[in-house]
Amino acid sequence: MTKTLIEELTDLIGADAVLTDEAAMAFATEDWRGRYRGKALCVARPADAAEVAGIVACCARHGVPVLPQAGNTGLVGGSVPAAEGPAPVIVALERLRRIRKVDPVNNTMEVEAGCVLANVQEAARAAGRYYPVSLGAEGSCQIGGTIATNAGGTSVLRYGNTRENVLGLEAVLPDGTVWSNLTALRKNNTGYDLKQLFIGSEGTLGIVTAAVLKLHPLPTRHAVAWAGLAEPEAAVRLLTRVQEQGGAKLSGFELMNRKQLDLVVRHVPQRRSPLEAAHDWHLLIELSDTGGEDDLDAALEGLLARAFEDGLVTDAVIAASESQRAAMWELRHSVSEANKKGGVGLTTDCAVPVSATADFIREAGAAVKALAPEAELVIVGHMGDGNVHFIPFFTFDQWDKLEDRDALAETIRHAVNDAAHALGGTFSAEHGVGQVSLKEMARYKSPADLALMRAVKAALDPKGLFNPGRLIPPDA
Repeated sequence: MTKTLIEELTDLIGADAVLTDEAAMAFATEDWRGRYRGKALCVARPADAAEVAGIVACCARHGVPVLPQAGNTGLVGGSVPAAEGPAPVIVALERLRRIRKVDPVNNTMEVEAGCVLANVQEAARAAGRYYPVSLGAEGSCQIGGTIATNAGGTSVLRYGNTRENVLGLEAVLPDGTVWSNLTALRKNNTGYDLKQLFIGSEGTLGIVTAAVLKLHPLPTRHAVAWAGLAEPEAAVRLLTRVQEQGGAKLSGFELMNRKQLDLVVRHVPQRRSPLEAAHDWHLLIELSDTGGEDDLDAALEGLLARAFEDGLVTDAVIAASESQRAAMWELRHSVSEANKKGGVGLTTDCAVPVSATADFIREAGAAVKALAPEAELVIVGHMGDGNVHFIPFFTFDQWDKLEDRDALAETIRHAVNDAAHALGGTFSAEHGVGQVSLKEMARYKSPADLALMRAVKAALDPKGLFNPGRLIPPDA
């Protein structure tokens, strides 16, 4: 008698590691904001790469789609099943959570894909080193997911995004082959850099099961300021000054408008503005260093004093303690939680040249207001790398009263993304494509880009079973 796929998976990894009950699978079939959900055949919870390979091989034999999942903290629906189409096997990587090796001399760390980002950061700190990828979901997102989406965050300005902080990978290919290239080398000029195929691939080419991460010297001194300003143009000018005078010490330069700060203060407990007066725009600036005798607080105070004299900054405060520094960063990292509680935000993830950020904010704002005058504009961005999350925002009551909401959301996103594209930018800087932005891929990617992506997909996944309907739009 031929066994079913569920029976084969149960024999392979054990009944406790194969979830089929709808309620038990809910954590994996719906995104954390409750906007995207679908059906799954089961959730498989492997314990190592060999079990991942076995699951994938079984699915390949049965012709069943595979959906890798690590943390499920994304904003574009890329790690949950689609509402339509064949139900996949979700491969949840939460049990692959070993930190295999930390090498402080080589400044590397080998970890499994299910490790929570915050735990990786803490393991690096315990060794006197620093893993710099940092984002609001770091307490729950997993390394495999950050690699699959090429996550960015608040430290890209100084350290680069995930792609710049991965040296080696282990991944399971769509036929069940385990490809292992867990190199800890910084120089290896022996042909194609194959790991780059999987970084940012959103699980469409393979399942990342382990990685060698690049570590950095641990910053031991910090200076953090919160500043109020009148307009984004002032932030661009101030960024240039801080980069010229602070050099590599500049590790954070985050922008948000008044509406975004108000949402955080209103909806997240124990959050309050560092400044007494209201300001239209706010900046979080951090300098950090690993040693030396420079007084970072004095340097930052001097920069801000000159900026105040020149009219770039209207108010500012420097954190006087580690707790104050942490409180400022908590404000920044609380924006997703606040926006989820406050209403419905049509989150966009544009990046433009840094010099064009103010123009983008102005032009995207005008375009959105022409389409939806009732929408408020919530803006938060990694100003230092040109990544602006421009969020047309509706209260729950406003959203419920709108007709044809999906069509309006698509039209608004197109308008924002068009503004970025016209300035030489992109519609996806760090969130990925997922389900949300497939049409944007077809809209903005060149035919040559899409042809190359489809060729790679066909070579590695000829049956099209890995995370189908994501990243690569259908060939018209």
